[in-house]
Amino acid sequence: MSAYDIAPGVPAALERFVLPEKLGFGAVNAPVMFSAEWRDGQWQRGTLLPYGPIEVWPGSRALQYAELIFEGLKAYKVGQPRPNLFRAADNCRRMERSAKRLSMPLVPETLFFQGIEAVTRACAPFIPGRSGHSLYLRPFLYGTESGYMLRNSHSFRFMVIANPVESYATGAPTVAIERSEVRAARGGIGAAKAAANYAASLRASSAALERGHTVALWLDAAEHRYIQELSGMNFFAVIGGELHTPELDDAILPGITRDSLLTLARHLGYVVHERAIEIDELLSQIEDRHCSELFACGTAAIVMPIAALAEPDERAYRPARTDEVASKLRAALLAIQERRAPDPFGWTRELA
Repeated sequence: MSAYDIAPGVPAALERFVLPEKLGFGAVNAPVMFSAEWRDGQWQRGTLLPYGPIEVWPGSRALQYAELIFEGLKAYKVGQPRPNLFRAADNCRRMERSAKRLSMPLVPETLFFQGIEAVTRACAPFIPGRSGHSLYLRPFLYGTESGYMLRNSHSFRFMVIANPVESYATGAPTVAIERSEVRAARGGIGAAKAAANYAASLRASSAALERGHTVALWLDAAEHRYIQELSGMNFFAVIGGELHTPELDDAILPGITRDSLLTLARHLGYVVHERAIEIDELLSQIEDRHCSELFACGTAAIVMPIAALAEPDERAYRPARTDEVASKLRAALLAIQERRAPDPFGWTRELA
């Protein structure tokens, strides 16, 4: 992929930007973004632009049929002169799988990295240096063609936006078990990082928040018996001192943080099980103290301890501990991400 263009307004946008003290997660927009168009069967030259509104046809398939996929990854710059990316090649491969599932054109690896590296380099002075803070990168691909025929667009746009962020969540929240609604079914698009998956989870997640919980825990579509994942995070339980997580199927998103934790946990000597986990069995194990801890993981939160699982009638199941194994895994993973510890897995990529 040839070099990209830089729009005239980029230097001024970078010069005007001031990193605020309070970042939140996704609340502060980086001053630049990257864009490349796919038309006439091929990718066009990309451009680095000032961050701002984009023009979308009201009838575009991205708006009308949710023809949109995305990724989330982070760049770190903690005590280092140059930023580094964490497992970006894995995000690229997952985006390829998502594109294949939705019959969208693949974003070539060279273009994917061109986009995320252009934004990261431009924003390097604004990447927060405090541990746990980072530059969150959001590459996404969407159909731009207008029309109502049920087919894929003939034109697409690949973009990368970014946000300087702090930790996504603190403390140990409670999670609401979703017993009736369905987020994803086998044979559907649950394993693709598609906008439609997240739209399907919004009502239950909003209802959980209204009840005083943080997010919903989803069960399988066929029987409402087996744990899938949280809205946006994979799920772990510590049972008998060993780690258990639902085995992947095509209804569960293969989280990169999930895979990192599995690899790291085995490296640290934990016994790990990827298997079907029955929700009622797990609740019994929490009650009899055989299950001692619960946590979730994802790019945004890294590792989030769970204080309790709540039924629709508000019966709460609280494990004996809330942040023992989780805190150890989070600290070990974050140290690698921030290059404060050796990376035996080759996960980090420093930008020259």
